[in-house]
Amino acid sequence: MKSIGFLGILSAMALLTACGHGDGDYDATGTFEATEVTVSAEAAGRLLHFNAEEGILLQAGEQVGLIDTVQLQLKMLQLEASMKSVQSQRPDLNKQVAATKQQIITAEREKRRVENLLKAGAANQKQLDDRNSELAVLRNQLSAQISSLQKSQQSLTEQGSSVGIQVAQIADQLDKCHIKSPITGTVLAKYAEAGELATIGKPLYKIADMDNIYLRAYITSAQLAEVKLGDKVTVFSDYGDDIRKEYKGVITWISAHSEFTPKTIQTKDERATLVYAVKVAMKNDGNLKIGMYGGLKLKE
Repeated sequence: MKSIGFLGILSAMALLTACGHGDGDYDATGTFEATEVTVSAEAAGRLLHFNAEEGILLQAGEQVGLIDTVQLQLKMLQLEASMKSVQSQRPDLNKQVAATKQQIITAEREKRRVENLLKAGAANQKQLDDRNSELAVLRNQLSAQISSLQKSQQSLTEQGSSVGIQVAQIADQLDKCHIKSPITGTVLAKYAEAGELATIGKPLYKIADMDNIYLRAYITSAQLAEVKLGDKVTVFSDYGDDIRKEYKGVITWISAHSEFTPKTIQTKDERATLVYAVKVAMKNDGNLKIGMYGGLKLKE
């Protein structure tokens, strides 16, 4: 009888201990979440290959798929040929006006000769006037040539800029055919397969940053006075059967608006109907999963 009584006392103590570590010991409860990104196609075409398998870890910028680029590559070749054509039409200003400049040099030399002859009385004023007139015509001709050639160069420069912009557009579209991971994280879901036709905006896969996870918990208005951004708190993961693990976390967000207590959430004050959501950030050791229940203690 004494043995039975002793075992009964031990059982009662174990039950009390288990209850002491239950939800009643938490200041707030909630579920674990992560930053999730749904990656959609930015180009249209057939998926040549796509390796975003569920559960694999991807690095930011890592390529996981490719959309057919044949038509874009052909367009790029066409634009590059247009660019070469524009460059070949660009006039060489110095060569185009070299002949006129030489004529001006000859005319100036002839003018000086006539001036010397006029001083010596071997020429008349009309001959000098003719030389001046000829020189003026040549200088006007040079000015007109330079103006025309500069306008031609400006026009070709603008054409080249237009083609260059089109080349940049095609290059951007080609880059978007390469499906890359926007963040470092784990693939949660895959929505497409190689060989399927992708359209712009079609979801391809979902990825989440599982290294930096957070607990979305709910606190009452009475607890709100005890909480501020940057507070260090203790988070517990709940595996059921009183199995839990402790983590250190930091409050990174507090909702500015109250909401009705979610049915799946327990609070310290069970009478509370309006609560405030908070986010507690923490490092994941690999054991925390999205949707898992957890508890929060506001004081470490």
